[in-house]
Amino acid sequence: MDDKFATIYKTIGENLRNKRKENNLSQQQLADLAGKMDRSKISDIENGKEDFLFSTLLKICGALDMDIEHLFKS
Repeated sequence: MDDKFATIYKTIGENLRNKRKENNLSQQQLADLAGKMDRSKISDIENGKEDFLFSTLLKICGALDMDIEHLFKS
């Protein structure tokens, strides 16, 4: 993975994890709320390992009731 993308994915993952924990949700609970995703997909995104679709982020943000812009803030 390109270093530029790795940095962006890491930021997205950290922001996602923080918001999930702020909402007192487990990875499994978030995966279920986001449309029956695999828990491992949430884990991979949070750890900056997943090359994901924009639609996946939209589903996750919808489940967390957050604007997608929040994921990109450093």
